[in-house]
Amino acid sequence: MTSMDTATAPADTERGTARPATLTVQATDDPAGWAAGARDGLHAALAEHGAVLVRGLGLHDTDGVAAVLGRLAAEPVTERETFAPRRTYSPGVHSSSPWPPNQPMCMHHELSYTVGSPGLLLFACLSEPTAGGSTGLADASDVYDALPRGLTERFEREGWLLTRNYTGEVGATVTEAFGTDDRGAVERYCHDHAIACAWQPDGGLRTTQRRSAVVRHPVDGRSCWSNQIAFLNEWTLAPEVREYLVDEYGSDGLPFNTRYGDGEPVGEDVVRLVNSVYEEHTVRRPWKAGDLLLVDNIRTAHDRQAYEGPREVVVAMASPTRPDPFARTIGVGPR
Repeated sequence: MTSMDTATAPADTERGTARPATLTVQATDDPAGWAAGARDGLHAALAEHGAVLVRGLGLHDTDGVAAVLGRLAAEPVTERETFAPRRTYSPGVHSSSPWPPNQPMCMHHELSYTVGSPGLLLFACLSEPTAGGSTGLADASDVYDALPRGLTERFEREGWLLTRNYTGEVGATVTEAFGTDDRGAVERYCHDHAIACAWQPDGGLRTTQRRSAVVRHPVDGRSCWSNQIAFLNEWTLAPEVREYLVDEYGSDGLPFNTRYGDGEPVGEDVVRLVNSVYEEHTVRRPWKAGDLLLVDNIRTAHDRQAYEGPREVVVAMASPTRPDPFARTIGVGPR
């Protein structure tokens, strides 16, 4: 398929199903040049379908991924507030999150708890696994429509709260999350990004931030269930892991947890409901080495299956979104 064909992708994709438009192309020694020629068509297909899978492009290294990102005229997003440190290859281009291969990663919208979260994700498969490991996709508008109206209305009114405890023992350290170990700089970052922060007696840091749970898509105005309420909730943890963490740190000292915007805990039943709705709306395509997947990070949630064998999928994050209105409605920590 030539670059001019990208705006008219194969018609196996229906709007609202989060099935990526699949474009089969011939391998090239210049993927970035191909991306430059295909840019308008790719963006049109992405707006129509929420995700675009380019198969056969032949991406084989991180330099190629960075070059493709640059030719798509997308502004890179610098990752901050990470949960697990990962390697950065170039501005906006990172390794996958270091999640155990034998554990699935449930649906989420990348960095949706940050101010200026990425609107565009590029996933590139440099090495495919021998089994499993697919990146599932779910249409956030369909998920919103399928959830109970009372639940979505509450989250629309209140937003959602994310609490984090940086202890230096579990997850990212303060330095890894904020790019500095200077307390003043961390406090200024939190102030500027509407995060309440408090240093703990043991030297750890506790933060709280309020964010939108439902986002109207900037192109078509559809309501999207775009957040990480279920992914970062204590009830998504494996039972034995949650039990250990509660015993070790207490229910208020978990590395992360989510609540309703008014501070009320989100129950296990709600987390299970959200994850079951995601599963009902998930579409999967197995990875092949050289694949490129473009994802609208507002419209489309993604996950990752457990896998076996080598798997190297890198991610590029770009196109920062407009400020979150709920980011202006929470107190902030000391400056």
